[in-house]
Amino acid sequence: MALVSRIWGCFNPPTPPKSSDAIRFGVLGAAGIAPLALFNPAKSHPEVIIQAISARDRKKAEEYAKSHSIPEVKDTYQEILDDPNIDAVFIPLPNGLHFEWAVRAIRAGKHVLLEKPSVSNSTEAEILFNLPELDAPNAPVLLEAFHSRFYPSWALFRSLVEPSEIEHVETRSMIPWWASSKDQIHFNYALSGGSIMAMGTYNLAALRLLFGESPEECLSCDVKAYTDGIHDKCDYEFKATFRFPGGRTGVASSTLMGETIIKPSWVTVTTKQVPFPNVNLPAGQQQFQRRELTLQGLVHGVFWHRIDIKEMNEIRSKDGSVVKAWTKATSRKAYTWKEAGGEFADLPGEAHWMSYRHQLEQFVNRIKGRKTQHWVDREDSIAQMKMVDMAYERSGLGPRPASSFR
Repeated sequence: MALVSRIWGCFNPPTPPKSSDAIRFGVLGAAGIAPLALFNPAKSHPEVIIQAISARDRKKAEEYAKSHSIPEVKDTYQEILDDPNIDAVFIPLPNGLHFEWAVRAIRAGKHVLLEKPSVSNSTEAEILFNLPELDAPNAPVLLEAFHSRFYPSWALFRSLVEPSEIEHVETRSMIPWWASSKDQIHFNYALSGGSIMAMGTYNLAALRLLFGESPEECLSCDVKAYTDGIHDKCDYEFKATFRFPGGRTGVASSTLMGETIIKPSWVTVTTKQVPFPNVNLPAGQQQFQRRELTLQGLVHGVFWHRIDIKEMNEIRSKDGSVVKAWTKATSRKAYTWKEAGGEFADLPGEAHWMSYRHQLEQFVNRIKGRKTQHWVDREDSIAQMKMVDMAYERSGLGPRPASSFR
């Protein structure tokens, strides 16, 4: 019943009155992700109003606006940026258009919630996140919308591992074959498509964040890509291995043409074997422990997730022989900050808040000048695109093409 109640609440949240100083959003493009990523979270946020939308097709925009109760339809994206009543924009456009419209929005003084991946390649990321407007007084707020990183289960998972103790990380995500099609923008190279750019970005980010640093090298990147002359250079599946400082390794994989049954994304961390304090041992004996932690449901934790913790213990004598060995297995969940506990226990949030709602909370807090507990900073977004480029270079497909916009 808890699952049903939570999911019902996600899509039917309470709708408090809007404040007089609510942030008015304009949306660029009638994207399928927008209702999940912004419209629904905005319903329960008293400081957010979805004010206007524009799409390439005016008729489509009008139908979209009507179905989502958006009061204004603009003829062009630029019209939204020129509207003084619009405070912030959400950019869920195809990847290849992110750079141009994020730059234009920032130069227009709008706050920007930018769908991930932020841009097409690291060159664009360096330019975008270092725009001088972002350092000006009363600078607009720019956030790459890595929603999963704002969810309690991810914060709890990271808190359970010390980056310096990690030896290996592996992570995987998938979209089943029936939910994917060659006609989708995922398979349009000119629009910076590909599985690494799509679901794979979650996996690459998980590796970086858990190790606490960027990889030194992509050792291998095996891809399955179309070669039909139309969708060339667009990978629909990949598996990449990265070397991190200290010789540690991380493996990320994803597919847009996966099995029929949807399988939750996951990430597994294996730690080094380290001494474990045990004052009850006789002289000459010492306990050692290696841990394996898995977060099942990395991307959409609100629907279902579980953190599995396996502790592999050994007691050794002075000569190194194993006196005793055993494994202890436990699990945890954190649908709320209270369940996450510790330093997170008092953070705001409800069980029905999806990761997108947590993300919106922090975005609004940053715009309003309030403290943000979680964030994706500029350096982080640049490092992310450098890692994406690294994988594409090793794959032989090459980084995604840069925008012609200057």
